[in-house]
Formats: sequence, C-alpha cells, structure tokens
Amino acid sequence: MKILLVAATASEIEPLLSHFNIIENGGTIKGNSLDILVTGVGMTATAFAMGRALGLNQYDLAINAGIAGAFDRSLKTAEVVAVTLDCFAELGAEDGEDFLTIDELGFGRSSVKPEHTFEHRNIDALKKAKGITVNKVHGNDESIYTTVTRLNPQVESMEGAAFFYACNQSNLPCLQVRAISNYVERRNRDTWKIPLAIQNLNAVLIELLNDLP
Repeated sequence: MKILLVAATASEIEPLLSHFNIIENGGTIKGNSLDILVTGVGMTATAFAMGRALGLNQYDLAINAGIAGAFDRSLKTAEVVAVTLDCFAELGAEDGEDFLTIDELGFGRSSVKPEHTFEHRNIDALKKAKGITVNKVHGNDESIYTTVTRLNPQVESMEGAAFFYACNQSNLPCLQVRAISNYVERRNRDTWKIPLAIQNLNAVLIELLNDLP
C-alpha cells in the first residue's frame, strides 16, 4: 500500500517521524510505502501541495493529520477525532446581515466529505466530528455565535476541506484525523494543550500505520 501523510506543519507529526526514524520525505513501514507531505498552513497551501503531489504520484490512501479547535464542548482537549464531513465555511457572499453560501449562489458546494472511504478498526474507534475549514480561526464571541448558529460545527481547521476536495478530485480514499488543541473562544493560550494533542494524535497514527495490512 502506498500512503500519503499530509500535515500543515512538521511539528504536528514529529513524534511519528521520530518513532519510525523518517528523516526525509518518507519511508517504508511494515511493507507499506509512506510519503510525507508538509503543505504549509491554510487552504491555498494545502490545495497547491496536494495538486502537485497527486499529479506526480498515485496513492492508495491519504491521511490528513493535525490539530483543531473545538466548538463542541463535549469533545475533550487533546482528544483525537476523525473528521468525516467538512465545509468551506467562508465560501459565499454577504447580503447585509445574511450570508449566502456558494451552494445558494449556484456556483458549487461548500460541504465536502470523502467520496472514497477507508475503514479500519483504529479509525472506527474514534469519535466522528463535523468540521469547518476557515482562513481566519475564530476568536470573537459574536462571530463564534454566528458560525455555530449557521453551521453547527464541532471542530475547525485551516486545511481539512481542501484536503478532502483534492482527494475526491483524484478518486483517492482518505482520512482526516485531528486532535483537539483548544476550544474555540477568545484567544487564551493558557488553556491550550497543543503538546498533549500532538502526542495523542501521533499515538493514534503510529498505531494505525503499524496495524495496516
């Protein structure tokens, strides 16, 4: 099996790279080939990097790994979830106080989910979450309320929907696995748990890669 592991930053998958002694762009894990793609932060960087990688290589599975903020307070900080539905939250037009989605404008679809799924017991055991992908992470009470009212998301990232979109365009089975680093609220770094979230995320990924056929 040929796998593409995608992350916005190298720090989010550093424990995995160290565990498998991967020092460059990939390696072999129990007979499976693993390529590493660090895209940079945001949808544009992710879309470009994915387009280039998928234009040059064919894969059996792509995994998007990273941290995320949680709107849903039933999710615990540092908990690992599988995002199964994502959304380009800002893609559309303002109409006074209203927001018109790209769907309502007739120019496309804002929601995206994997068209080709990959089932595995390690992933099946994770809590499933609905995500949104944003250019600007939320930190304002009014915008948080508006977003929750309009979309009812559980988590947010800056790359997930772009990753799903690229995989769907290439008919590639894919997974998005994220660990909750913080709750979505006014920025308060004292409550963030980024190191623990990264630790838990990588533990799940290492177990998954070790258990693939």
